[in-house]
Amino acid sequence: MTEVLVPKNLHYKWVALANTTAAVFMAALDGSIVLIALPAIFRGIGLNPLAPGNIGYLLWMIMGYRLVQAVFVVPLGRLGDMFGRVRIYNAGFAVFTLASILLSFDPFHGGGGAIWLIGWRMLQAVGGSMLMANSAAILTDAFPDDQRGFALGINQVAGLGGQFIGLVAGGILAIWDWRAVFWVNVPVGIFGTIWAYRNLRESGRRRRRARFDWWGNLTFAAGLSLLLIGITNGIHPYRDHAMGWTNPSVVVQLGLGIALLIAFAFIERQATEPMFSLELLRIRAFTAGNLAGFAARLGQGGLQFVLIIWLQGIWLPLHGYDYADTPLWAGIFMLPLTAGFLVAGPVSGHLSDRFGARGLATSGMLLYAASFIGLLALPIDFPYWAFAVMIAANGVGMGMFSSPNSSSIMSSVPPEHRGVASGMRATFQNSGTALSIGVFFSLMISGLASSLPASLSSGLQAHGVPADAAAQAAGLPPVSSLFAAILGVNPIGTILAPSGVLPTLSEADRQTLTGREFFPHLISAPFHDGLVVVFAVSAALGVLAALASLLRERR
Repeated sequence: MTEVLVPKNLHYKWVALANTTAAVFMAALDGSIVLIALPAIFRGIGLNPLAPGNIGYLLWMIMGYRLVQAVFVVPLGRLGDMFGRVRIYNAGFAVFTLASILLSFDPFHGGGGAIWLIGWRMLQAVGGSMLMANSAAILTDAFPDDQRGFALGINQVAGLGGQFIGLVAGGILAIWDWRAVFWVNVPVGIFGTIWAYRNLRESGRRRRRARFDWWGNLTFAAGLSLLLIGITNGIHPYRDHAMGWTNPSVVVQLGLGIALLIAFAFIERQATEPMFSLELLRIRAFTAGNLAGFAARLGQGGLQFVLIIWLQGIWLPLHGYDYADTPLWAGIFMLPLTAGFLVAGPVSGHLSDRFGARGLATSGMLLYAASFIGLLALPIDFPYWAFAVMIAANGVGMGMFSSPNSSSIMSSVPPEHRGVASGMRATFQNSGTALSIGVFFSLMISGLASSLPASLSSGLQAHGVPADAAAQAAGLPPVSSLFAAILGVNPIGTILAPSGVLPTLSEADRQTLTGREFFPHLISAPFHDGLVVVFAVSAALGVLAALASLLRERR
């Protein structure tokens, strides 16, 4: 049984667009704003994240938010179909704002302070999931067919734009106070919550007598959580291994996660009112759009981290920037990527309303794939104009794809399924992003592990470091070097700090080792080998996304 609610105010659609755009921007911003502010955050709570045993805190600060979003968007979209999309969306604004307030009042230091932040960020991600799971459904309900692509395009621009603007905002706010990266959400959240409660109302169909699929929800949440937790822990060093893929607990987590997801598929086939509406996968445009979106995010999700490491660990130091300043400047130098997306997103959404999604989305993915080929051809110490052109093309390609693809997915499903369809779409995208980070980090770390230790040991000994201290430093997991670059600290100074050998070296050797050029030159060759693999895989995924996009109908 369904209920149809029609808005009385013809201007309601613009109110819905403005509010949901602010919400999606805020939720996406918070996924990346912390990344650049991590050095200030860990200094503020008095924790060295690169010390033995502490890398797990760093990984979960980065991955925890995305993991929760990937798991919860489908159940929360389903609840929106059952109890009202606006009701769940409004509650999400309130939860997100409350978590932001609690994050800024961390009363602990050290590991306790990190656990406080990780826990409340996960609650914040639940609020963000409530917003993102229902925002596309609210817009689809509010806008007619001939304006839906434009509206969803603006929403998509807000989401991906927020991710990259957060990189700059995090660097600026962290200079003032690390808590400011959480304070910034509070006034927006309070205003948005009040605005949403006062102005948004149900304008579509919902199921009055639908039942909640408990077994489906439990197996899905547990299976996807274990799978993503296993991938996150797989990046973590294990004993004398550079990564944790041989860790028995990681193997169990991955195996059990896959088994639960297989069980989930069987449960959904038998459920009378399933959480994950498998019948929607029979809709050609819905399935093609989600497959294309998953492949695109799988290629793009790790790009942010790879570019940050490239800029902060190599290019910026070689061009005279201090390591402490590289997080902010990395965000600034990546702005062409944001600009490309901001320009292409709304335009492609508007054009898709007139000409359909197939051609625009497919062309966007081909441009996206070509940009990775261009990045692959650049030298490690690239001319910035060439880098800016390539990442701008990447942003334009993703902008051309995202808006038409979302419009095609959401317009293809019956109105009463729009909440769960929006959640499924977000799950494919968020899962692709989380998997991408795990896959790309693994590719980079495996590449570094094969050549970096020998290069590091010989380079340190050439500048006066004793052989035993050089061997100890070279034996540290390569992930420490990558995370040092992300955190904007001097990698060699961090690696040699435990041995206490730096003060014993000559002034010339000490300055050379901790200067701006030693580490970038040391890591350039193995890092470039990893880049070739990463960008080649991303280009192939872009082509796969283009092929999936072609499977949808012409209109």
